[in-house]
Amino acid sequence: MSTGGPLEMNGVVSEQLPNAMFRVILMDSRRSTVTVHVPPQSSLLRLRPGDEVVVELSPYDQGRGRVVRKVSP
Repeated sequence: MSTGGPLEMNGVVSEQLPNAMFRVILMDSRRSTVTVHVPPQSSLLRLRPGDEVVVELSPYDQGRGRVVRKVSP
């Protein structure tokens, strides 16, 4: 188990879920899917399916994370 800091990865929003949760497909070699949330301080961040985002993954659970920022086109 890694005790390092959070891991940042790029991804694309694939689905919007209830309660400000999103399903994101990571742009890594495995194309894995993670469930992320938008932190309260970024509540004005509007995301739609197809938007590119930077996701911060927990070192303890690689299947969950949070959106750090939206990548501008």
